Amino acid sequence: MKTQTILAAACVAGGLLAAGPASAASRIGTLECDISGGVGMIIGSNKSARCSYVDRAGRREVYFGNVSRLGLDVGVTQRARMVWTVVAETRRLGRGALAGNYAGAAADASLGVGGGAKILVGGSNNTITLQPLSVQAQRGVNVAVGVESLTLTPAMRARR
Repeated sequence: MKTQTILAAACVAGGLLAAGPASAASRIGTLECDISGGVGMIIGSNKSARCSYVDRAGRREVYFGNVSRLGLDVGVTQRARMVWTVVAETRRLGRGALAGNYAGAAADASLGVGGGAKILVGGSNNTITLQPLSVQAQRGVNVAVGVESLTLTPAMRARR
């Protein structure tokens, strides 16, 4: 039964990876986040994140974040790493432009080593899409499927 649940979550994750934006947007950079470990409480979870955004010109920005999930989330995970391709209608964003709220579908599964995928839309006027570039790598025992949100704050603002 556990194996079937993990395989089902992995299939959902694969479907998320195949999803793409509805519009003709451009890849403008990469967002890589280290997400804290935690315990899923059946109806959701809340974890902190530290993210690094690198645009196509190689400029780097640091963001602090909060990842919340509403849906099935059962188990315990250690720290995870997620990498997204950042897609937007414009070719270049100003400093701190990734700040804001993102939401979308997510699926994770672990039995020792596991993974997951999330596709999130948000940012400035919901014009930025975070598409999974690689499946999330995590350790633990969990199954999670639901709606996920990510709130990003530039590190330069968070320190004040």
